[in-house]
This record gives sequence, structure tokens and C-alpha cells, in this order.
Amino acid sequence: MAIWNPWKGCHRVSDGCRYCFIHEGGKKRDRDTHVIEKTAQFDAPVKQTKKSYKMASGQQVFVCFSSDFFVEDADEWRDDCWRMMRERSDLNFLFLTKRIERFYGVIPKDWGSGYENVTIGVSVENQQFADQRLSFLQSLPIKHKTIACQPMLGPISLNGYLEDVELVVAGGEYHKTARPLEFEWILALREECIDQQVAFEFRQCGTHFIKDGQHYRLGYRQLFSQAKKADINWYPA
Repeated sequence: MAIWNPWKGCHRVSDGCRYCFIHEGGKKRDRDTHVIEKTAQFDAPVKQTKKSYKMASGQQVFVCFSSDFFVEDADEWRDDCWRMMRERSDLNFLFLTKRIERFYGVIPKDWGSGYENVTIGVSVENQQFADQRLSFLQSLPIKHKTIACQPMLGPISLNGYLEDVELVVAGGEYHKTARPLEFEWILALREECIDQQVAFEFRQCGTHFIKDGQHYRLGYRQLFSQAKKADINWYPA
């Protein structure tokens, strides 16, 4: 997977943003991450060598890993990004947002029923925001939809929200004072996905992880290795 960060910086919008890696990383670098700035990578998908594009065809491209693609401060730049996505129809672009309610104000004029090479994922951290954001997502003309329950701050039911969704990912929070993740929440969410034939991936544990009544404190690398060790990812046949 390639990463394309046309801009960097973001603003917290809900409780799941408390320990966002964008802002936590900014603290370590003494950078104000609430300032949204274009990056030198802005036109990465269309940069070329003498013979071809630098970004190889056929890749999945994760967009705005260092921001939110729908962040308000980037409104003046987004049309250029849509144009590049249209030009690079040979790439599959994916981004997550906590601002799905801005959808109709930020999509391009030729969006129609959606771009075939663009996947939009919505991040939810608890039932309140699952109900709020996903009830809106259901009605939107998007070719490829995903849901990210990460960081998962409590049990979340996606019943009623999984129609046309291709993938659900879930995981915990990373920080020394992170809110705990209970494995039972993950397993219950997985069962809902299986019932609805929607792919499910357990991406990472939380720093504070509870399984079978035991409380574990995990280091950064363990978040991913222990999730992988659980071996509970599921995909429709």
C-alpha cells in the first residue's frame, strides 16, 4: 500500500481523537498539528519519471494518513485531489473520515454514484458516533464503503449499518493512559460481521487490553502482533 498525504494537520472532533497519533506525534516534534498545511507530496499520484508515473499502477493508496480528507481547512485544495484521483483511475484510493456529514459539500461535481477507484471509510469510536455517522453513511452514493471501529472505546453494534459495507476494521487505543479495549467487544462485532457476510479485521489491541478478565498492558509492537496472534480476521468465501 502506498501512502499519499496531500496535507498534514487536523482538529479533534470527538472523543476518539483524544490520543490521535497525529497530535501525539506532533508533540514529540514540537509541531502545532492544528495548523493544516499542504505537503511537498501534494501531487504525488501524478508525478512522473521520463517514461511513467512514479506511483506504480495497481496499488492501493491510503490518503491523508496525517489528516482527515474532509477537514475544513483543506477545502480549497480538495478539488485538485479529486482531479488526480480521476486521472489515476489505475490506482485504488482509500481514506477514513470522522467528518462524513460534510460529504455533499466536498464531493466533485462529476461524482454521480461514486468513483469506482475510491473507497471511503468512516471512523467511529462508540455507539453514539456509530449511530450518528453511520446512519448518514447508509444513504450516500459511494461505490466502496468501509467502517473503522478504532479506537474502540466501548461495545459497538453495527446491526442495521452493514448494508453495502465491504470491510469493518477494529482496534484499540495506544497511549499510557489509553481507555481499555475488551476482547469481548471485538468478538461480538466480528459475529455481527459474519452474520451479514462483511469482511472483518482485528487490526490492533489497545495499550490496556482486557481478555478473559485479565488486564494486560502492551507495548506498541505488541498491539499488532497480539491482534495477529488472535487470528480472528474473517472474509466471505
